[in-house]
Amino acid sequence: MKDIWEIYKNGSWEIPFLTFSIYAFVCVSFILYLLIVASRNKKIKRERLRNEYSAEIDQLMTSVIFNDVSFSSIKENKNFLVLFDTSFFKEVLTESIINLHKNYEGIYAQKLEQFYKDSNLIKGSFRKLKSLKWEVKCKGITELAEFNITEAFDEIISYSKARNKTLKITAINACIRLAGTKSVVYLVEHSDPIDDWTQLNIIAAFKKHDIGDTKGIELLLESQNTTVITLGLKLIKELKLTQKIPFVAQLAAKAPNTVIKYEAQSILQTLTV
Repeated sequence: MKDIWEIYKNGSWEIPFLTFSIYAFVCVSFILYLLIVASRNKKIKRERLRNEYSAEIDQLMTSVIFNDVSFSSIKENKNFLVLFDTSFFKEVLTESIINLHKNYEGIYAQKLEQFYKDSNLIKGSFRKLKSLKWEVKCKGITELAEFNITEAFDEIISYSKARNKTLKITAINACIRLAGTKSVVYLVEHSDPIDDWTQLNIIAAFKKHDIGDTKGIELLLESQNTTVITLGLKLIKELKLTQKIPFVAQLAAKAPNTVIKYEAQSILQTLTV
């Protein structure tokens, strides 16, 4: 300790320390510069590839949708097989057919769903459910729900109990899309606030099912989560579920707060006119 103190007092350490600090700063700055350049080049390359792949995929999906070309026929193209062997091409392909599926219905949507299965892109979506990253899980859940993979229901709904709020509501929303009112019980138990945009997505998911007189929607009005109650009221109003009027009336009489009370009263007036 005495030797160290003597070195400190006489100041002989200052020049070596400053020299080392300058060299360290320069090295760190240079490494950061290289990382930034590499990251930028990677993004530019991915964007260029995305544009190239998109052009290829557009032609491919046109033949699948409008010319009834099967995946087994497409596999005979060696150039396609080379591209299909790369993960980024599969990522762009999956995104493309999801966008197409959102815009097509009936036989065209069925062709896209069949392509998704035949090409084994479905396996990639299931693998995403096993990821340690919640955002990757959400992506896999959304893909499987978009293509109506009902056999994924049990695995997806298990994430309704996850810690991550986004993952939880994504799983519930997906299962509503897959199974309609079967998922209401999980929505009733959801404890986190549900924003307006997510509520709109959930309502859209319910609209894909003919819920009519099906029991379950009224359970939303009994939730301890006020945003779930609000969602239930919006759903009853949007789908004009007049058979749920008695439950709305009960809520109006025993609402947890004045905002929900007024909402319930307003919906009663709308549905009874």
